[in-house]
Amino acid sequence: MTSPSSPSLAGALAAGPVVLDGGLSNQLESAGYDLSDALWSARLLAERPEAIVAAHLAYYEAGASVAITSSYQATFEGFARRGISRGRAAELLALSVESAREAARRAAAKGVPGPLWVAASAGPYGAMLADGSEYRGRYGLTVAELEAFHRPRLEVLAAAGPDVLALETVPDTDEARALLRAVRGLGVPAWLSYSVAGDRTRAGQPLEEAFALAADADEIVAVGVNCCAPEDVGPAVALAARVTGKPVVAYPNSGESWDAGARAWRGAATFTADRVAGWERAGARLIGGCCRVGPDRIAALAAAVRH
Repeated sequence: MTSPSSPSLAGALAAGPVVLDGGLSNQLESAGYDLSDALWSARLLAERPEAIVAAHLAYYEAGASVAITSSYQATFEGFARRGISRGRAAELLALSVESAREAARRAAAKGVPGPLWVAASAGPYGAMLADGSEYRGRYGLTVAELEAFHRPRLEVLAAAGPDVLALETVPDTDEARALLRAVRGLGVPAWLSYSVAGDRTRAGQPLEEAFALAADADEIVAVGVNCCAPEDVGPAVALAARVTGKPVVAYPNSGESWDAGARAWRGAATFTADRVAGWERAGARLIGGCCRVGPDRIAALAAAVRH
């Protein structure tokens, strides 16, 4: 758990690598919760917040130092479709941060060494649509319209007191520009991570161009990739470090592929702890996992990072 005397996350990154958690949704599903819902894990903020605390705790106990909140798919618009008022939606967004804080307190009480940080997740506009467009980008909105969508949610998350904002799974440079504008003046540092395919964003822009947007943004303490194939991480990390000069964040998926027709995962997992050394050498400082990376893999990753 962080305290006024704890180092900032940015300070910790200057000293060496920090371990992120893994996929929150797969941990909740493994505990028996059905997340086949447009709100995804955010639905449990309203229905079973204790389940979210338990999922965060499992990752802290596995060796993660940073928990990413359940607010990825939590938006005012998405909650409104369920008849949830704007005021209640703001309470649930704040609860996502408090749930991770509570998990950190429980982890500390169990002897998990700190500091333990909380990253408030802000997913892309497409995550709210719940139609897969978060992996395509190019929604037909202007940068100003995207900024207007993101800013109110980021204001509420920032006011809840996270250590950092996770601007994650960003599919294109337009949305990155909007997010970089939306975090200005909030008083909370942020990281920016793209979802990529090879050497391009999911929308097809060159990663060099995408990373360069964050190079001079004072609010951004790390830049990198998430929700991508493990094989894409190494080159992307090296490029992000070269282009921005900032610490790099990397948390890929397990490596399996989703068969939408069969609604099933196919292939073998390629996320392995022995990849971590190469990512570190390339400049990765915030390292974890995304979809289908559970506490067991984070434990192995943490052991590799701290070796």
